[in-house]
Amino acid sequence: MQIADYGAQSAELKSLCTHHSALGTWCRGALASAAACCLSQGLATAAETAAAYPSKPLRLIIANTTGTSVDTLARVMGVRIGEALGQQVVSDNRGGAGGIIGAELAAHAAPDGYTLLINSTGMQVITPQIYKKLNYHPVNDFAPLSLFAVTQNMLVVHPSLPVNGVKELIAYAKANPGKLNMSNAGSGFQSHLACVLFTHATGIEVHHVPYKGGASLIAVMGNESQFTIAPGPAVLAHVRSGRLRALATGGEQRSSITPELPTISEAGVPGYVSTGWSGLMVPKGVPRPIFDKLYATLVRVISNPATRELLERQGGEPVTSTPAEFTKFINAEYARFGEAIRLARLKVE
Repeated sequence: MQIADYGAQSAELKSLCTHHSALGTWCRGALASAAACCLSQGLATAAETAAAYPSKPLRLIIANTTGTSVDTLARVMGVRIGEALGQQVVSDNRGGAGGIIGAELAAHAAPDGYTLLINSTGMQVITPQIYKKLNYHPVNDFAPLSLFAVTQNMLVVHPSLPVNGVKELIAYAKANPGKLNMSNAGSGFQSHLACVLFTHATGIEVHHVPYKGGASLIAVMGNESQFTIAPGPAVLAHVRSGRLRALATGGEQRSSITPELPTISEAGVPGYVSTGWSGLMVPKGVPRPIFDKLYATLVRVISNPATRELLERQGGEPVTSTPAEFTKFINAEYARFGEAIRLARLKVE
């Protein structure tokens, strides 16, 4: 009896288990189908979002004042990106505090792809190492897209200075210690750090004279200061007019814009590198399809011969990078300028 009952219970249990197994299989299938459907709908929604983007004008935050080299290059890119996307790109200059004002505004903007930020040497790698209290994180709050231009710094002198090359300048400065003024655009600016690296590498004794922005070039043209190292886009027109004489450029290789000029490194200061750059990034969290569309658009725009000509005319050497390459580049620049900041003993609490 017990055996018979056990057998009956086993048959019933087997039947029940079979039913539940079938039910489980159906449920798993239903869940898989639902998940696939949701994924499909999600992908479709993302695709539709990217296809519809942009549906209104974009804002391009430029963390520099109007007329600076970064601003000039940024406006070229803003117009060309707008043409490629079929929407107006409105330039919004938010200069001041070494780029902090513009960067903070962009960091706290909605990550919807309608706010773009021009990032550059000063804003991205210099200011964060000088100002310790920021209302944004220079890395975690942004997603880099790509570089679009490299600007070589240029070593220029007043035409009356009796030197025709870097070695002659170094020799003249050593023969006249403390008698030459080397202007810069202000403490902590790219030109200041470029000058600090130069004097440290050469061992010359000069007066570092800070001015406000472009006044540093006016000082050299007026012979108040005898030389400086400044961004190529800001210097080029004055060199071409004869008001300044260029001795060399600060890149690892000669500039494609002024190939006749040697690099400072090859002209007498081995290993010296001092360049600026501009790139584009967005607030962290922009949907991937929109991010990818922006990146593809940016690369297409920079690859266009008309865009390249416009950038070169302003002193910028066109370049592209993947987001990963751009991030690696920023990290390397952070370390390089960190050394100059340490030498200059710059710190703002």
